[in-house]
Amino acid sequence: MMSADYSHIKVLPEQAKEIAKNLYNLEGEIKSLPGELDFNFRLKTKTESYILKIGRPDEDLEYLEFQQEILNYVSNSNLNAPKVFPDIHGKYISSIKDAEENTRYVRLLSWIDGRLWSSVNPIKGELLFSLGREAGKIAKALEGFKHSKVHRSFDWDIAQSEWTFKYLELFSKEQQEIVSYFQKSFESFQKDYKKLRKTVIHNDANDNNILVSDNLIDPTVTAIIDYGDAIYSQPINDLAVAIAYAIMGKPDLLAAALPIVSGYHKEFSLLEEELPFLYHLVAMRLIISVTKSALNKQKEPDNTYLLISEKPAWDVLKRWQELDANLVHFNFRGACGFSAHPDEIAFLNWAKTQDVSLNNLFPSLDFNQVFSLDMHVGSTWLGHETEYNDIELTTFKINRLQVEKPNTLFAGGYLETRPFYSTKAYQKEGNSGLEYRTMHLGVDFWVNKNTPIHAPFDGQVYSIYNNGNNKDYGPTLILEHKTDNGIPFYTLYGHLSESILNLVRKGQKINKGDLMAYVGNINENGSWSPHLHFQIMLDMLDYQQDFPGVAFPNNVSVWSSLCPNPNVLFKYDGMDSHQNKSNKELLDFRKKHLGKSLSLSYKQPLKMERGAGVYLIDVFGRRYLDTVNNVAHVGHEHPRVVKAGQEQMAVLNTNSRYLHDNINGFAKELLETFPQELSVVHFVNSGSEANELALRMTKAFTKAKDMIAVEIGYHGNTNACIDISSYKFDGKGGQGAPEHTHIVPLPDMFRGLYQGENTAENYAKHIDEQIENIHEKDRNLAGFICESIISCGGQVELPENYLKLAYQAVRKAGGLCIADEVQTGCGRVGHTFWGFQLHDVIPDIVTIGKPIGNGHPLAAVVCTQEVANAFANGMEYFNTFGGNPVSCAIGKEVLQVIKDEKLQENALKVGNYLKKELISLQKKFPIIGDVRGQGLFLGFELVDKNKNPLAEKASYLANRMKDYGILMSTDGKDNNALKIKPPMVFSMDNADELLTRLKQIFQEDFMKF
Repeated sequence: MMSADYSHIKVLPEQAKEIAKNLYNLEGEIKSLPGELDFNFRLKTKTESYILKIGRPDEDLEYLEFQQEILNYVSNSNLNAPKVFPDIHGKYISSIKDAEENTRYVRLLSWIDGRLWSSVNPIKGELLFSLGREAGKIAKALEGFKHSKVHRSFDWDIAQSEWTFKYLELFSKEQQEIVSYFQKSFESFQKDYKKLRKTVIHNDANDNNILVSDNLIDPTVTAIIDYGDAIYSQPINDLAVAIAYAIMGKPDLLAAALPIVSGYHKEFSLLEEELPFLYHLVAMRLIISVTKSALNKQKEPDNTYLLISEKPAWDVLKRWQELDANLVHFNFRGACGFSAHPDEIAFLNWAKTQDVSLNNLFPSLDFNQVFSLDMHVGSTWLGHETEYNDIELTTFKINRLQVEKPNTLFAGGYLETRPFYSTKAYQKEGNSGLEYRTMHLGVDFWVNKNTPIHAPFDGQVYSIYNNGNNKDYGPTLILEHKTDNGIPFYTLYGHLSESILNLVRKGQKINKGDLMAYVGNINENGSWSPHLHFQIMLDMLDYQQDFPGVAFPNNVSVWSSLCPNPNVLFKYDGMDSHQNKSNKELLDFRKKHLGKSLSLSYKQPLKMERGAGVYLIDVFGRRYLDTVNNVAHVGHEHPRVVKAGQEQMAVLNTNSRYLHDNINGFAKELLETFPQELSVVHFVNSGSEANELALRMTKAFTKAKDMIAVEIGYHGNTNACIDISSYKFDGKGGQGAPEHTHIVPLPDMFRGLYQGENTAENYAKHIDEQIENIHEKDRNLAGFICESIISCGGQVELPENYLKLAYQAVRKAGGLCIADEVQTGCGRVGHTFWGFQLHDVIPDIVTIGKPIGNGHPLAAVVCTQEVANAFANGMEYFNTFGGNPVSCAIGKEVLQVIKDEKLQENALKVGNYLKKELISLQKKFPIIGDVRGQGLFLGFELVDKNKNPLAEKASYLANRMKDYGILMSTDGKDNNALKIKPPMVFSMDNADELLTRLKQIFQEDFMKF
């Protein structure tokens, strides 16, 4: 290699263009492509595209002929591989002389359409699986190929990577430690490694050799090109190469590697004996890469291609070393469909033959049955977050159960997903956002403190240690055992009394029945209600004094193999934990038995089981940042609101025909938020009921029926509400506006009929036109209903003075003005408590929805005395549970929480910040056409450069945000707007998390235009 003269041997595009014309009689556009040895160019003629490969001086002709033969060989398979074309003289390998009279070999290959892997974003699990499959297909296709050159000495062959050992001094001290660790491991297993099967492998599935389809949502690998590095070697090395490059840049390296392994195994069956080496072989490929980069810095400093993988390779090596080699091996086994732990089946078979009694574990307890205590995410026994985090309360509840069910041992929890662990202490950044280690790997026995624990079978003390951090195990005992056929396993006993530290010692033999520990109290056991955590492990991995007691749900198949169900030993009915129904079961039932018009959010629906503040928590304990559910106004399951409802529900819940303090107290608190003109309240159960009642009041007051409403407006699901909701009757299944409904254009300043800030008069004149239309029919106007910010229209802010002009015209015609505050009320818009106050108007009627009850079925209609008097025409208005004591207690508490926690101020502060940052984001991503809204009622629209709506991209964005743990929804006239209306406890940190993920998704390929 003439590396010292790289600038002299480099081929420029103009030179390549001339070579193509002279040798192949081809002309067209020419573009440089990356390459390690060859100088590669894409040649695009009017009809075809090709790859022109021009070698370096004195390249090995036999090696080029080898490449030619291997391409011919794979062309007989179903692989999408390049074809080789002859020059004008019929030669498949041509030669030229360069300016310095050096011989340069030239080849022309067919161009394969596709995007380079290095340019694809995002790279999801399905694409990684597709990569594995394509690499496996090539391995299968090459099995019979023979050529002398596949047996050559080759630096990029992992099996020959010992050459890197002598270059350790090229790296920093930290880098040397990493490289040395893997090199020593590689050296140590050579005897067994060399016994592995061998075949010809592609050996170069790097990110510039992998082609991906043009499908930007669900792409697949269409080809892996460049067979020049093919070598006779262990096929497991081929898989290691694919993994090494494909996992670069991924937060969770192992999770990214697994679908590649699965895909490869599907096409080219891997053997169990090959998998223990894979972890180390991935590292050795990366070591070859960084060593080459270090050497090439000296040889060819101008050749940037040779350095392209250096930084990400070091990043992977550093984080790869942090993984436990055995755990990685178990994961690779699981990815191939083998039992993750090699001894799992043998252990389970042995365990089934054992007679191990729980009475032997707790001989001092008198019980004849086992009862499973439900602590899964959605457990109503656990109750509210404030309850299950109250150790004394939980302990009291357990003690009460023990009294209610004497002679019962309370146990359970194996593979139970628990809410305790949906916290920062148990989270990590996965490849699709935050993940939580929530799946419980042991069984808990809920017994009193100081309960003696005896050995269930013989063993030896592996470790005894006080893991004293909060919510850790506290004093922990681990015993080592062996089955009758010599399989080692371990049992862990956590949350013990500190007396254990003096009761046994490391290495001590323990006989079956020996007293070995006591259950600890709250102050010593890691701050838990007293219980014993019992767990089986088939491997201790790198742990010495403790072991994970919970796992990530997406990896539970591996951890359950490593930590089998303890009940395989005890065999007790009643120890099985809560079993979740699959989404398929739930969906099948819904489709058959629930209303056919019910919809679900997202392409892959979520099953939610718990709420907490700004989060919804799914069945797996994953927390989703909720930017959608404004109904949970002061936060999901706000403890004060929950308590207010529970306390009143325990005393009385009845209708408003009886006197009660709650209805008066709530009404008084509510009216204090309104202008004095609005002084009468009617309580109902939903926003739909509120708007239905408002319409009745309007018609009673005006003796008219005709209503004016805004295009794309939505006001509820009753007949009368649907009749004034353009969002419904102009949508799917709708039949257009009824006779007495008159629609005015959506006053959208961005893409509406009139655009720009000074459009109020233009939009308001349509109200005048509709009033005139009503009068022409010899009818009178009943009223005008409008949201203060149009929600289903896509958070559309009204032009300044629009409502003023509208109200003036309506009142002049004798109609009433209804402000629908179901979405925008209760401090959400920040500047004011009610949205209509932004516009300096006072409606005749205001409707309020479930946010006033934080999701509890509570709503209200607030009106003037005049409207109320007209409605009281002798016909009683009675709503069975509108204004009941429970609802009023909840509503009053919601108002108090808004005040006490300054949530209106929070909406203003966080909303202003978020809106400002979204506008900044708009400058970087012009697909964001408009940012609008007030407080925590915001939205943005996705459009192209001509303001055409991009509904598919909006849907994609919402679904991808869901993948990253953030709930968003789309709406608007063209379903191209994203709505942001989270619980009012939404913080600056939450806003930053939302912005970070938006930036991430906006960079994905499908979001570009």
